[in-house]
Amino acid sequence: MTPFPSHSTHSRFGKWISEIFQWILNLSLLAAGVILAYALFSEAASLVELLLSHSEKFQIVEKIVVFFLYFEFLALIVQYFKYNYHFPLRYFLYIGITAMVRLIIVDHSNAVHTLLFALAILVMIIALYIVHTERLRKS
Repeated sequence: MTPFPSHSTHSRFGKWISEIFQWILNLSLLAAGVILAYALFSEAASLVELLLSHSEKFQIVEKIVVFFLYFEFLALIVQYFKYNYHFPLRYFLYIGITAMVRLIIVDHSNAVHTLLFALAILVMIIALYIVHTERLRKS
């Protein structure tokens, strides 16, 4: 008899541990989804309030983009469960592009920064194109 556990015992233990962590991850993402849904509805309510008060257009556009950020994060969580516990890369790119657009809307006082933000968006769009090519999907 060897003092080490057999391969099958070690394999079962590893599977059991990974399942526990998968449950923890799933419950954490579910909690994050609930918080994001609350924030989404809260943002929608504040957007309606801004629209009714005839606020400055930049504030309204900024609120709309923030609303879409919450929406995209919720969509990412939905896709995680839909694609069998996998985050599709394209959703991170969508979120990054939206976040950079928000940044341009909020901070457009420095032309160099705005140009750099626009270049970052271009890089993400190119990455999105690469992700959607058939050659990458087949590998």
